[in-house]
Amino acid sequence: MASQPKKPSKEATGTRRKSAATGKSDPKVPHTDGPPENAAAQQKPASKPRRRTVKPEQAPQPAKPKAAEEPATVMAETRQAASLMLADLAKEGHAPTAKKLAENIERIDVLGQRLMSAFAARNAPNPGVEGPGPDLFMTATSAFMKNLSEHPSRMIETQVTFWAETLTNYARAQQALIAGKLTAPKDDTPADRRFSNPLWQSHPYFNLIKKQYLTNARALRDAADELDLPDKVARRRIDWLTNQIVDMMAPTNFLASNPDALEKAIETEGESLVRGLENLVRDVELNGGEMIVSLADRQAFSVGDNIGTAPGTVVHRAPLYELIQYAPSTEKAHALPLVIFPPWINKFYILDLKPQNSMIRWLVDQGQTLFVVSWKNPDASFADVGMEEYIAAYLEVMDKVLELTDQKKLNAVGYCIAGTTLSLTLSLLEQRGDDRVNSATLFTALTDFSDQGEFTAFLQNDFVSGIGEEVQRHGLLRARLMSRTMSFLRANDLVWGPAIRSYMMGESPPAFDLLFWNGDGTNLPGKMAMQYLRELCQKNAFATDGFDLSGHRLHLSDVKVPLCAIACETDHIAPWKDSWRGVANMGSKDKTFILSQSGHIAGIVNPPSKKKYGHYVSDDDFRSDHTTWRETSTFHEGSWWPRWGAWLQERSGDLLDARDPGQGIEPAPGRYVHERAS
Repeated sequence: MASQPKKPSKEATGTRRKSAATGKSDPKVPHTDGPPENAAAQQKPASKPRRRTVKPEQAPQPAKPKAAEEPATVMAETRQAASLMLADLAKEGHAPTAKKLAENIERIDVLGQRLMSAFAARNAPNPGVEGPGPDLFMTATSAFMKNLSEHPSRMIETQVTFWAETLTNYARAQQALIAGKLTAPKDDTPADRRFSNPLWQSHPYFNLIKKQYLTNARALRDAADELDLPDKVARRRIDWLTNQIVDMMAPTNFLASNPDALEKAIETEGESLVRGLENLVRDVELNGGEMIVSLADRQAFSVGDNIGTAPGTVVHRAPLYELIQYAPSTEKAHALPLVIFPPWINKFYILDLKPQNSMIRWLVDQGQTLFVVSWKNPDASFADVGMEEYIAAYLEVMDKVLELTDQKKLNAVGYCIAGTTLSLTLSLLEQRGDDRVNSATLFTALTDFSDQGEFTAFLQNDFVSGIGEEVQRHGLLRARLMSRTMSFLRANDLVWGPAIRSYMMGESPPAFDLLFWNGDGTNLPGKMAMQYLRELCQKNAFATDGFDLSGHRLHLSDVKVPLCAIACETDHIAPWKDSWRGVANMGSKDKTFILSQSGHIAGIVNPPSKKKYGHYVSDDDFRSDHTTWRETSTFHEGSWWPRWGAWLQERSGDLLDARDPGQGIEPAPGRYVHERAS
């Protein structure tokens, strides 16, 4: 990823948000236009203009369309319109406001030029990853025409209902205005945190906008629900696309219909909008011309300084990974070492954000001899690295850990995709007759992809083929694309909400360690990414016919070591029922399943000291189905860490003098963790 740009000075900051959004508005960022560019020109002139006769040969030529104008021309016209507006304000006795606006317009001018330069740096867009392919739209159109021909009365009834609701919304708002009371009619719409400003309930204008938006949203969803679609995949994709449109069109995403942003702009004399534009320019410059909102303050954290600070040593370095052993905090430690394989989609310090929520520190305090892998952030030279190389790296890591600790067995942990790959590695070891792994723990890991869940929209051939084109072009599945895709699974929380606060309210991103980590993504090697998407996700090979690797055909049933699997109740990336199903099909006779409250990250990074989220366990682990497991489970207050710690302790051997990792290559967190995706 590009290096963090220096914070611009006041003289160098400013751009006109309209410059950024005119013509081609990006649906991934709220539209925050102010008044039209010719708003000042439409105001009443100070004096009546003098008439003149224009000869035919002097008649002005038709104006060139705005989209075809040069950026410099657009900026010049903007400045001219702004000058007229400032002159009017000064004449009307608003000199201080005029002065403030003049300062902001200068900042806007400079920022506008920076923004145009940043957009120019964007790579040519790839339609394959920008949205669904034409097949989905043809499917929807066919279903719509079928409904229209077979059930015309139902279609008319739906339309009439929509008209009736719309007219009712308008009539009630009009009555409130005619009555001379600036009070909205009775509002019984459901609570929605997007509409928390009191004006949404009390002001007729904003109340009408909100009600009509909710009416439109309901009409869109009802229309989508009535489509007779060919299969579950089409249904999920249509529902996903409908929800994206509904979320994108929320009135809170537009300046003219967002009371919070309007109030902030008035209070700050437009300063909030200029600061928002500064934030927009920063994000576009940082992301190579892409509009990706920063979720956290990048200057607030430094890995190794105020996060990722657990003491340890890099004891081995390879092209694909660094191996870190963490310093013991107890005099005695368990003989069998524990090695954690974190996901290489993100960086390992999610397990060591701060001392109070660091799983790494907690495990060391439990007397574990702990090793953690820090994966390389690949560039295009890693394009041909596949799952074979990652599994080979797992085996190398295990060899090195056993060599350093002089042990014959170890315990292993795999988180997310690293848990999937650990399962593949265990299958390979079983087929080779290698029993070096004493037990395995899986954190939110998927191994059976028969139900693609919320990823259904992205795991069809049109989108996967688009990713294939990206891989061909760059040699990588870039972190930027992955981050954007994952964000749109929770668009209101991870796209629209942050963009509104940053670009319309002018707020700085929060200093939040977890969101900082979330924005510190990694690239995926091209070959590995396509193997994962095609073979594991689309074909579900590991759970069905087998995943071919290194002359072996790997199956879930080959995983026979003692297992503990932790899933999270509201995980939208690795849904718990899918995680449960994969473990249920493994061959191990010693399997434990723990269901934590919360999601993919918060459910795992859940230290006992916080006493925030509880967990569920059941004696009926895998004798029936996931529904029965959930019904027979028992809820326990507090973190699952101590329960897992006790399970692990039973399988970690005797206590010996704790091993000091020594000086090694360099101190933790090592070198690879500092590499940013470009």
